[in-house]
Amino acid sequence: MPLAEKKIVVGVEPTGHYWFNFADYCQGEQMTMVTVAPQHVKHSKEMDDNTQRKDDRKDPRVIAKLVIEGRYCIPYRPKGVYAELRVAYNRRCEIVEAETRAKNRIRRWFDLYFPEYRTVYGSVAAITGMVILKQAPLPQDIVSLGVDGILQIWRANKLRAAGLKRAKALFEAAQRSICPPDAGRAVRMELWQLLEEYEYIKKQLHEADNMIGIVTAEIPEVNELMKIPGIGLITAAGMISEIGDIRRFDDPRQIQKLAGLAIVVNESGKHKGQSEISRRGRKRLRKILFQAALVLVRSNKEFKTIHDYYTTREKNPLKKKQSLMAVAAKLIRVCFGMVKNGTPYDPTKVLKDIRRTDPKAA
Repeated sequence: MPLAEKKIVVGVEPTGHYWFNFADYCQGEQMTMVTVAPQHVKHSKEMDDNTQRKDDRKDPRVIAKLVIEGRYCIPYRPKGVYAELRVAYNRRCEIVEAETRAKNRIRRWFDLYFPEYRTVYGSVAAITGMVILKQAPLPQDIVSLGVDGILQIWRANKLRAAGLKRAKALFEAAQRSICPPDAGRAVRMELWQLLEEYEYIKKQLHEADNMIGIVTAEIPEVNELMKIPGIGLITAAGMISEIGDIRRFDDPRQIQKLAGLAIVVNESGKHKGQSEISRRGRKRLRKILFQAALVLVRSNKEFKTIHDYYTTREKNPLKKKQSLMAVAAKLIRVCFGMVKNGTPYDPTKVLKDIRRTDPKAA
């Protein structure tokens, strides 16, 4: 019997990215590939022999039994523009992390050799400051330039935002600097390379943002989500990159579970513990939703009202972080209704939960 005509189910324990190509192969050969959660394998491997032994003979047997019992999930691999968006957004996240590391290394350099610089510039990446540091990295180099030399460099680079006041502040900071006397060529080279690395990362970030803009132009639901006041392109693109096609879900609670925002009850007999979110699912999606909730409770009137209600209601008021998680879950329901059902953003419908739960509004 040809392989394509057999009903074969392949169970794997996903580890990193190594199973991606194998999943594509299984799909091409008309085989169904399912994944078993690593924590399920870990917690059930002692049930047969009551030992913690882990090897390449025992694990496949445990995985096979879990698949037979139906304790698996069918992985979702985005296709087409959704796959492109996930790649572009994942790359953007990597670049943002690299940018943070580069900034921290530059801050460390300033703390060691020119701590007074940060009294002049709040940001280590200020353009006018970086232009000077490329030619005069150490405080003694800036003192040698003088105020006129600083202004001349700015004029040569056509930086009109900087003026005499800022030049004097930078010169005076360099004069009172406590830079170590042995700082020399290697220290200068270190800063030059750090600044060069930072500029290259900023260029990469700009390219990643452009690519996200190009890809999202082909995904209509991104534009729909951006109609929510407070949701920008990067946030909407991040949500779709993690969720994929929202229309594949039947209920918004499925997306809530995917993000690890499903409520877990802790009860046993007379004991009633505190409920909390599961934190099982896509960690990056949960982070995006939480950051979006932070913005919404500041800039979106409806979501701010919901947040205020959750934190100040007489019965069972939520802590601020708990309320933000509830707002994130509400955002999922709103996005699901807009994309799946084609419902436009309606402020009155967003506030529907308050009217339903608050007896004073009934």
